[in-house]
Amino acid sequence: MEEIKVYNTLTKEKEVFKPITPGEVKIYVCGVTPYNHPHIGNARPAVTWDIIRRYLEYIGYKVKFVQNFTDVDDKIINKANAEGTDWKTISDRYIDAYFKVMDALHVRRTDVYPRVSDHMDDIIHMVEELIKNGHAYVLGGDVYYDISTFKDYGKLSGRKVEDMLAGARIEVNDEKRNPGDFALWKAAKPGEPFWESPWGKGRPGWHIECSAMSTHYLGNTIDFHGGGSDLIFPHHENEIAQSEGCTGCHFVNYWLHNGFITINSEKMSKSLNNFFLVKDVLEKYSGDALRFFLLSTHYRSPLDFSDDRLEEAEKNMDKLKDVI
Repeated sequence: MEEIKVYNTLTKEKEVFKPITPGEVKIYVCGVTPYNHPHIGNARPAVTWDIIRRYLEYIGYKVKFVQNFTDVDDKIINKANAEGTDWKTISDRYIDAYFKVMDALHVRRTDVYPRVSDHMDDIIHMVEELIKNGHAYVLGGDVYYDISTFKDYGKLSGRKVEDMLAGARIEVNDEKRNPGDFALWKAAKPGEPFWESPWGKGRPGWHIECSAMSTHYLGNTIDFHGGGSDLIFPHHENEIAQSEGCTGCHFVNYWLHNGFITINSEKMSKSLNNFFLVKDVLEKYSGDALRFFLLSTHYRSPLDFSDDRLEEAEKNMDKLKDVI
Protein backbone atom coordinates (compact mmCIF):
# COMPACT_ATOMS: atom_id res chain seq x y z
CA MET A 1 0.00 0.00 0.00
CA GLU A 2 1.16 3.51 -0.70
CA GLU A 3 2.52 5.70 2.08
CA ILE A 4 0.07 8.14 3.66
CA LYS A 5 1.04 11.12 5.79
CA VAL A 6 -1.44 12.70 8.21
CA TYR A 7 -1.30 15.72 10.49
CA ASN A 8 -1.68 14.48 14.06
CA THR A 9 -3.22 17.01 16.47
CA LEU A 10 -1.53 15.19 19.36
CA THR A 11 2.05 15.63 18.09
CA LYS A 12 1.39 18.78 15.99
CA GLU A 13 3.30 17.11 13.16
CA LYS A 14 2.71 15.27 9.91
CA GLU A 15 3.38 11.59 10.43
CA VAL A 16 3.49 8.49 8.24
CA PHE A 17 0.38 6.44 8.95
CA LYS A 18 1.16 3.02 10.41
CA PRO A 19 -1.93 0.92 11.19
CA ILE A 20 -2.15 -1.05 14.42
CA THR A 21 -3.11 -4.14 12.42
CA PRO A 22 -1.58 -4.38 8.93
CA GLY A 23 -4.22 -3.84 6.26
CA GLU A 24 -6.88 -2.68 8.73
CA VAL A 25 -7.96 0.73 10.05
CA LYS A 26 -10.09 1.53 13.11
CA ILE A 27 -11.85 4.92 13.06
CA TYR A 28 -14.03 6.62 15.68
CA VAL A 29 -15.61 10.00 14.91
CA CYS A 30 -17.77 12.01 17.30
CA GLY A 31 -21.30 12.33 15.96
CA VAL A 32 -24.15 14.72 16.66
CA THR A 33 -26.43 15.41 19.59
CA PRO A 34 -29.82 14.90 17.89
CA TYR A 35 -31.92 17.71 19.33
CA ASN A 36 -32.37 19.66 16.07
CA HIS A 37 -31.86 19.31 12.34
CA PRO A 38 -28.17 19.00 11.35
CA HIS A 39 -26.42 22.24 10.40
CA ILE A 40 -23.61 22.68 7.89
CA GLY A 41 -21.06 22.46 10.70
CA ASN A 42 -22.27 18.87 11.26
CA ALA A 43 -22.00 18.14 7.55
CA ARG A 44 -18.31 19.04 7.24
CA PRO A 45 -16.83 16.26 9.42
CA ALA A 46 -19.31 13.77 7.97
CA VAL A 47 -18.23 14.49 4.39
CA THR A 48 -14.55 14.77 5.34
CA TRP A 49 -14.49 11.36 7.02
CA ASP A 50 -16.57 9.84 4.26
CA ILE A 51 -13.80 10.80 1.83
CA ILE A 52 -11.01 9.58 4.16
CA ARG A 53 -12.81 6.25 4.66
CA ARG A 54 -13.46 5.83 0.91
CA TYR A 55 -9.82 6.60 0.10
CA LEU A 56 -8.47 4.14 2.67
CA GLU A 57 -10.71 1.44 1.22
CA TYR A 58 -9.73 2.41 -2.32
CA ILE A 59 -6.04 1.79 -1.62
CA GLY A 60 -6.81 -1.56 -0.03
CA TYR A 61 -7.46 -1.13 3.69
CA LYS A 62 -10.26 -2.89 5.51
CA VAL A 63 -11.92 -0.09 7.51
CA LYS A 64 -14.07 -0.35 10.64
CA PHE A 65 -15.79 3.01 11.12
CA VAL A 66 -17.83 3.97 14.21
CA GLN A 67 -19.73 7.22 14.75
CA ASN A 68 -21.93 7.80 17.77
CA PHE A 69 -25.17 9.61 18.52
CA THR A 70 -25.35 11.40 21.87
CA ASP A 71 -29.03 10.63 22.42
CA VAL A 72 -29.02 11.47 26.16
CA ASP A 73 -28.21 15.14 26.73
CA ASP A 74 -29.48 18.31 28.43
CA LYS A 75 -30.50 19.85 25.09
CA ILE A 76 -32.57 16.81 24.15
CA ILE A 77 -34.20 16.69 27.58
CA ASN A 78 -35.01 20.42 27.45
CA LYS A 79 -36.54 20.08 23.98
CA ALA A 80 -38.60 17.07 25.07
CA ASN A 81 -39.90 18.94 28.13
CA ALA A 82 -40.76 21.98 25.98
CA GLU A 83 -42.74 19.79 23.57
CA GLY A 84 -44.33 17.66 26.29
CA THR A 85 -42.78 14.46 24.96
CA ASP A 86 -39.87 12.17 25.89
CA TRP A 87 -36.16 12.23 25.07
CA LYS A 88 -36.34 9.18 22.80
CA THR A 89 -38.99 10.74 20.57
CA ILE A 90 -36.77 13.80 20.07
CA SER A 91 -33.57 11.84 19.43
CA ASP A 92 -35.27 9.40 17.02
CA ARG A 93 -36.77 12.30 15.07
CA TYR A 94 -33.48 14.09 14.54
CA ILE A 95 -31.44 10.94 13.93
CA ASP A 96 -33.83 10.24 11.06
CA ALA A 97 -33.36 13.85 9.89
CA TYR A 98 -29.56 13.39 10.06
CA PHE A 99 -29.63 10.31 7.84
CA LYS A 100 -31.94 12.00 5.35
CA VAL A 101 -29.57 14.91 4.66
CA MET A 102 -26.43 12.77 4.81
CA ASP A 103 -27.94 10.50 2.16
CA ALA A 104 -28.46 13.60 0.01
CA LEU A 105 -24.75 14.40 0.48
CA HIS A 106 -23.81 10.83 -0.54
CA VAL A 107 -22.26 10.13 2.86
CA ARG A 108 -22.03 6.36 3.19
CA ARG A 109 -23.31 4.87 6.42
CA THR A 110 -20.64 3.97 8.96
CA ASP A 111 -20.35 0.37 10.19
CA VAL A 112 -21.92 1.20 13.55
CA TYR A 113 -23.93 4.15 14.92
CA PRO A 114 -23.98 3.45 18.67
CA ARG A 115 -26.28 5.43 20.92
CA VAL A 116 -25.44 6.42 24.49
CA SER A 117 -28.73 4.94 25.74
CA ASP A 118 -27.72 1.49 24.45
CA HIS A 119 -24.36 1.48 26.25
CA MET A 120 -25.13 2.33 29.86
CA ASP A 121 -23.56 -0.93 31.10
CA ASP A 122 -20.30 -0.11 29.27
CA ILE A 123 -20.31 3.43 30.65
CA ILE A 124 -21.02 2.34 34.23
CA HIS A 125 -18.27 -0.32 34.01
CA MET A 126 -15.75 2.27 32.81
CA VAL A 127 -16.68 4.66 35.65
CA GLU A 128 -16.27 1.81 38.15
CA GLU A 129 -12.82 1.05 36.74
CA LEU A 130 -11.78 4.71 36.98
CA ILE A 131 -12.84 4.82 40.65
CA LYS A 132 -10.95 1.58 41.32
CA ASN A 133 -7.84 2.94 39.56
CA GLY A 134 -7.88 6.11 41.67
CA HIS A 135 -8.81 8.50 38.84
CA ALA A 136 -12.39 9.21 39.94
CA TYR A 137 -14.30 9.91 43.13
CA VAL A 138 -17.91 9.86 44.27
CA LEU A 139 -19.56 13.05 45.48
CA GLY A 140 -23.12 12.39 46.61
CA GLY A 141 -24.82 10.79 43.60
CA ASP A 142 -22.24 12.25 41.19
CA VAL A 143 -18.90 10.82 40.07
CA TYR A 144 -16.05 13.11 38.99
CA TYR A 145 -12.76 12.53 37.21
CA ASP A 146 -9.83 13.91 39.22
CA ILE A 147 -7.64 15.55 36.55
CA SER A 148 -4.72 15.85 38.99
CA THR A 149 -4.31 12.05 38.85
CA PHE A 150 -3.57 12.00 35.11
CA LYS A 151 -0.09 13.39 34.53
CA ASP A 152 -0.57 13.83 30.77
CA TYR A 153 -3.76 15.88 31.09
CA GLY A 154 -3.51 18.64 28.48
CA LYS A 155 -1.29 16.76 26.02
CA LEU A 156 -3.78 16.99 23.15
CA SER A 157 -4.76 20.64 23.45
CA GLY A 158 -1.27 21.72 24.53
CA ARG A 159 -2.70 23.90 27.29
CA LYS A 160 -1.77 24.10 30.92
CA VAL A 161 -4.49 23.04 33.33
CA GLU A 162 -5.01 26.56 34.66
CA ASP A 163 -5.49 27.89 31.12
CA MET A 164 -8.04 25.24 30.27
CA LEU A 165 -10.55 26.35 32.89
CA ALA A 166 -11.51 29.54 31.06
CA GLY A 167 -14.45 29.01 28.75
CA ALA A 168 -14.73 25.25 29.29
CA ARG A 169 -17.89 23.33 30.09
CA ILE A 170 -17.11 22.92 33.78
CA GLU A 171 -19.75 21.61 36.16
CA VAL A 172 -20.30 23.98 39.09
CA ASN A 173 -19.75 22.17 42.37
CA ASP A 174 -17.79 23.77 45.18
CA GLU A 175 -17.02 20.37 46.72
CA LYS A 176 -14.97 19.13 43.76
CA ARG A 177 -11.29 18.45 44.46
CA ASN A 178 -10.22 20.62 41.49
CA PRO A 179 -12.26 23.20 39.55
CA GLY A 180 -11.44 21.35 36.31
CA ASP A 181 -12.66 17.94 37.49
CA PHE A 182 -15.45 16.82 35.15
CA ALA A 183 -18.54 14.69 35.66
CA LEU A 184 -18.47 11.03 34.65
CA TRP A 185 -21.90 10.34 36.15
CA LYS A 186 -24.58 12.83 37.17
CA ALA A 187 -27.32 12.22 39.73
CA ALA A 188 -30.78 12.47 38.18
CA LYS A 189 -32.78 15.65 38.71
CA PRO A 190 -36.60 15.62 38.91
CA GLY A 191 -38.18 15.16 35.48
CA GLU A 192 -35.00 13.79 33.87
CA PRO A 193 -34.48 10.32 32.40
CA PHE A 194 -32.28 8.13 34.58
CA TRP A 195 -30.56 4.77 34.77
CA GLU A 196 -29.74 2.72 37.85
CA SER A 197 -26.10 2.71 38.90
CA PRO A 198 -23.95 1.90 41.95
CA TRP A 199 -24.16 5.62 42.82
CA GLY A 200 -27.93 5.89 42.50
CA LYS A 201 -30.23 6.95 39.70
CA GLY A 202 -28.51 9.14 37.13
CA ARG A 203 -27.06 9.49 33.65
CA PRO A 204 -23.60 9.84 32.09
CA GLY A 205 -21.54 13.00 31.84
CA TRP A 206 -20.81 14.41 28.41
CA HIS A 207 -17.39 12.81 27.76
CA ILE A 208 -17.51 9.25 29.12
CA GLU A 209 -19.87 7.99 26.42
CA CYS A 210 -17.32 8.19 23.59
CA SER A 211 -14.60 6.49 25.60
CA ALA A 212 -16.95 3.63 26.47
CA MET A 213 -18.37 3.16 22.97
CA SER A 214 -15.01 3.45 21.22
CA THR A 215 -13.55 0.80 23.52
CA HIS A 216 -16.60 -1.45 23.11
CA TYR A 217 -16.42 -1.55 19.30
CA LEU A 218 -12.77 -0.90 18.48
CA GLY A 219 -10.71 -1.99 21.49
CA ASN A 220 -8.40 -0.10 23.83
CA THR A 221 -6.26 1.53 21.09
CA ILE A 222 -7.53 2.85 17.76
CA ASP A 223 -5.91 4.25 14.64
CA PHE A 224 -7.92 7.44 14.00
CA HIS A 225 -10.19 9.62 16.11
CA GLY A 226 -11.87 12.58 14.46
CA GLY A 227 -14.22 15.49 15.00
CA GLY A 228 -14.39 19.25 14.78
CA SER A 229 -11.63 21.48 16.16
CA ASP A 230 -14.05 22.68 18.84
CA LEU A 231 -13.91 19.20 20.42
CA ILE A 232 -10.15 19.19 21.10
CA PHE A 233 -10.82 20.71 24.52
CA PRO A 234 -12.48 19.66 26.67
CA HIS A 235 -14.15 16.67 25.01
CA HIS A 236 -11.23 14.87 23.37
CA GLU A 237 -8.81 15.86 26.11
CA ASN A 238 -11.17 14.24 28.61
CA GLU A 239 -11.63 11.17 26.44
CA ILE A 240 -7.88 10.56 26.58
CA ALA A 241 -7.82 10.92 30.37
CA GLN A 242 -10.78 8.55 30.77
CA SER A 243 -9.70 5.89 28.29
CA GLU A 244 -6.04 5.77 29.29
CA GLY A 245 -6.91 6.07 32.99
CA CYS A 246 -9.25 3.09 32.65
CA THR A 247 -7.29 0.71 30.41
CA GLY A 248 -3.68 1.80 30.95
CA CYS A 249 -3.25 1.69 27.15
CA HIS A 250 -2.46 4.43 24.65
CA PHE A 251 -5.90 5.50 23.35
CA VAL A 252 -5.52 7.01 19.85
CA ASN A 253 -2.56 6.94 17.46
CA TYR A 254 -3.72 9.75 15.12
CA TRP A 255 -6.06 12.61 16.03
CA LEU A 256 -7.56 14.46 13.02
CA HIS A 257 -9.67 17.60 13.46
CA ASN A 258 -11.49 19.57 10.79
CA GLY A 259 -11.61 23.38 10.79
CA PHE A 260 -14.55 25.67 11.56
CA ILE A 261 -17.11 26.94 9.09
CA THR A 262 -17.56 30.69 8.91
CA ILE A 263 -20.47 32.56 7.34
CA ASN A 264 -19.38 35.48 5.18
CA SER A 265 -16.12 35.49 7.20
CA GLU A 266 -17.92 35.48 10.60
CA LYS A 267 -17.97 32.44 12.89
CA MET A 268 -21.22 30.52 12.58
CA SER A 269 -23.34 30.93 15.71
CA LYS A 270 -26.99 31.02 16.72
CA SER A 271 -26.50 34.38 18.46
CA LEU A 272 -25.44 35.97 15.16
CA ASN A 273 -28.38 34.34 13.39
CA ASN A 274 -26.06 32.91 10.73
CA PHE A 275 -26.79 29.29 11.54
CA PHE A 276 -27.66 27.27 8.42
CA LEU A 277 -29.43 23.92 8.50
CA VAL A 278 -28.43 21.42 5.82
CA LYS A 279 -32.06 20.81 4.84
CA ASP A 280 -32.53 24.54 4.13
CA VAL A 281 -29.35 24.73 2.04
CA LEU A 282 -30.52 21.70 0.04
CA GLU A 283 -33.71 23.55 -0.89
CA LYS A 284 -31.55 25.95 -2.95
CA TYR A 285 -28.57 23.82 -3.96
CA SER A 286 -27.98 20.20 -4.89
CA GLY A 287 -26.41 17.70 -2.50
CA ASP A 288 -23.58 17.29 -5.03
CA ALA A 289 -22.86 21.03 -4.96
CA LEU A 290 -22.83 21.19 -1.15
CA ARG A 291 -20.55 18.14 -0.96
CA PHE A 292 -18.25 19.67 -3.60
CA PHE A 293 -18.17 22.94 -1.63
CA LEU A 294 -17.34 21.17 1.66
CA LEU A 295 -14.41 19.45 -0.05
CA SER A 296 -13.15 22.57 -1.83
CA THR A 297 -10.91 23.64 1.07
CA HIS A 298 -8.37 21.56 3.01
CA TYR A 299 -10.23 19.87 5.85
CA ARG A 300 -8.14 21.52 8.59
CA SER A 301 -8.60 25.04 7.20
CA PRO A 302 -11.53 27.36 7.96
CA LEU A 303 -14.25 27.18 5.31
CA ASP A 304 -16.23 30.31 4.47
CA PHE A 305 -19.85 29.64 3.57
CA SER A 306 -21.70 32.02 1.27
CA ASP A 307 -24.26 31.93 -1.54
CA ASP A 308 -21.56 32.97 -4.00
CA ARG A 309 -19.40 29.98 -3.03
CA LEU A 310 -22.37 27.60 -3.31
CA GLU A 311 -23.35 28.97 -6.71
CA GLU A 312 -19.76 28.52 -7.87
CA ALA A 313 -19.80 24.94 -6.59
CA GLU A 314 -23.06 24.26 -8.44
CA LYS A 315 -21.52 25.54 -11.70
CA ASN A 316 -18.40 23.43 -11.17
CA MET A 317 -20.54 20.36 -10.59
CA ASP A 318 -22.43 21.06 -13.81
CA LYS A 319 -19.12 21.23 -15.69
CA LEU A 320 -18.02 17.89 -14.22
CA LYS A 321 -21.33 16.29 -15.16
CA ASP A 322 -21.02 17.61 -18.71
CA VAL A 323 -17.53 16.05 -19.00
CA ILE A 324 -18.79 12.73 -17.65
